[in-house]
Amino acid sequence: MKMRFYVAASAMALACLPGAAFAQHQHTPGMAMPAEPKSATKAPEQPAAPAPMDHSQMDHSQMHHEPAPISAGPAEEMHMMTAALGPYPTTRESSGTAWQPDSSRHEGLMTMSGDWMLMGHGVLNLVYDHQSGPRGDDKAFASGMLMGMAQHPLGNGTLEFKAMVSPDPLMGKRGYPLLLATGETANGVDPLTDRQHPHDFFMELSASVSQNVGAKSSVFLYGGLPGEPAFGPPAFMHRESIMDSPEAPITHHWLDSTHISFGVLTAGLVLDRFKLEVSRFNAREPDQHRWDIETGALDSTAVRVSWNPVRTLALQGSWGRFKDPEQLEPGVNQKRLSASALWADEVAPGWHAAATLAWGRKSVEHHKDDAFAAEASVRHSGWTVFGRGELTENRELLGLHEHGPAFTVGKVSLGAVRDFRIAKHLSLGAGGLFAVNFVPSSIAQLYGGNNPVGAMAFVRLKLN
Repeated sequence: MKMRFYVAASAMALACLPGAAFAQHQHTPGMAMPAEPKSATKAPEQPAAPAPMDHSQMDHSQMHHEPAPISAGPAEEMHMMTAALGPYPTTRESSGTAWQPDSSRHEGLMTMSGDWMLMGHGVLNLVYDHQSGPRGDDKAFASGMLMGMAQHPLGNGTLEFKAMVSPDPLMGKRGYPLLLATGETANGVDPLTDRQHPHDFFMELSASVSQNVGAKSSVFLYGGLPGEPAFGPPAFMHRESIMDSPEAPITHHWLDSTHISFGVLTAGLVLDRFKLEVSRFNAREPDQHRWDIETGALDSTAVRVSWNPVRTLALQGSWGRFKDPEQLEPGVNQKRLSASALWADEVAPGWHAAATLAWGRKSVEHHKDDAFAAEASVRHSGWTVFGRGELTENRELLGLHEHGPAFTVGKVSLGAVRDFRIAKHLSLGAGGLFAVNFVPSSIAQLYGGNNPVGAMAFVRLKLN
């Protein structure tokens, strides 16, 4: 049975990632170019080569978006793509079915194959990680993702397939050192503490279908194995405010750890700048076997309301009931709440900035534990500077799962990366970050002091 899953999933991933379609964009899988009003402009006689396109400065708020007409030429089709889930700017779409600001930066390569628009992007990070103190460690590892999309007009809407794979399993089951990070397990017996787990090889294999039911409204269905339910902000590796950092947030398991759920079905309604969606999903976190596809009952529920009041802002609030999410705590259910605000805009000619504020709460039995994250980045002339501040109430730092005492811990990190163009669609970046952690005196001895530090140096390749 598992072998059939591997073969089917691998075939889907390869089908969505044809050679010339690989690219790096600056947000999520939903990377189709914003649609433009129809015009009498004649399509070029010769097909134009795929090229990176940045639409962050276009005001899409009053534009009506239609699927690309089959008769359009390749260059015209690139400009007339519809969003996957409704008649709105495609720059609004982020990981899973989450929204981000319409003004988010957007780069990507795409190509046509008949009536199919094929898109993709990729990034590979090579990281050297140092975490100080008795609980720290050093490690070199590779991380990243390769994504592909295939989109086709369907009736008065859109059919879309997405695939995303990751090299993370190559770093080993214990992942990489990251002070104050908790969640999942390396061996099925012991919890990971002060380490970030690797993502599974299959990060997303999903399909969605939408139908417009008005000039600014639509209904949609989304399913994934794995996929992302309607909970929380976009996954951290897709948030423009922090996507350039190779470091996972310590708030991950409050805000967005559901982005790889092995079984998701979401139904949604879009009304102009509002979106209401409900998911049934398998809440069990991935186990220590990182190369397979897992299955389970869709026995958990999430509800999310999203609102983009202006082109530069995306707001969401969500609630979830997670049945039996922890492999090492069978029978223990959770309830979670989340709220977030994402902002993005050009702050000066050639300067683009993004920021995120997010809050999450986990309720387990009689405990309610909160987490907060603030992120920001600024880009200019190949440089990106990024930073993040976090605060969590964590009960897992002593290896006692959710039943240990809650310790309020925090972290601040700051980093930068410089990208250099080395080929037409390939760039090489070099960067680093430095982090300071904050732990209470009651556990300071475990960490060698109240303020253990961490640092990462990295190089990366981007197809863009």
